[in-house]
Amino acid sequence: MPNILANAKWDQNGVTVAGNGMQGSAANRMNNPGGLYVDDNQTVIIADTINHRIIQWNKGDINGQVVAGGNGKGNGLNLLSRPTDVLIEKETNTLIICDQGNQRVMQWSRRSGTTKGEILIDNIFCNGLVMDDQRYLYVSDMEKHEIKRYKLGDKIGIVAAGGNGKGVGANQFNKAGYLFVDRQQTIYISDEDNDRIMKWNKGAKEGITIAGGQGIGSALKQLFWPNGLIMDALHSKKKVSEKTQKGFPTVLLSETKINALEHVCFGNP
Repeated sequence: MPNILANAKWDQNGVTVAGNGMQGSAANRMNNPGGLYVDDNQTVIIADTINHRIIQWNKGDINGQVVAGGNGKGNGLNLLSRPTDVLIEKETNTLIICDQGNQRVMQWSRRSGTTKGEILIDNIFCNGLVMDDQRYLYVSDMEKHEIKRYKLGDKIGIVAAGGNGKGVGANQFNKAGYLFVDRQQTIYISDEDNDRIMKWNKGAKEGITIAGGQGIGSALKQLFWPNGLIMDALHSKKKVSEKTQKGFPTVLLSETKINALEHVCFGNP
């Protein structure tokens, strides 16, 4: 988790680190980029949703490299359908992919020459996924409005948040989206159609609204379809990205409309 200095000031001008701002399927373009993962070398791995592929951008590269999918839309083991999120599982050096259109979670080796993946979890309308320090995998299910936790390799998980149907209650979601989990296994969830961010402590029966939840809008107390989020581990400051407005800064912001990723930098005030 990033440790952001207390006196850090967010730069108002971003630097493009992937894509060229134009929609397309060429190696230097994306079409509706979704979730992303940044490794220790600042390599950015992105779910290029409408291109049905996972694309990797090494620092400073003009073109990306397809590392999973990219063979058109489909349900074969060499294909993806509208992937929405991705992460790296470091111990096995694999990608774990939320293959939403196929309602499954895939695992794909990062070794050169890999042409297909394997199914980790099926029958789940996944949207976001994250892994904690103990290698438990958390997956959001947009149809069941819940977050499930899986021991890596298990097909059956346990409900870690939600699971009480669609709604606005403290124990419910309306399209659970992207996730973040801290070292205490507290889960932070972008509750997209409720326009709020929820915090769910380990073992809790309901969550706490920590951002938004005041109706859809552009006021500072409101969110508009919140999407990705991270946490500053040092100061527990939420960083939220929204699909239609950028009222809250993020370390890396996936912007749907311009089909590029911006690196939001910070320095001394």
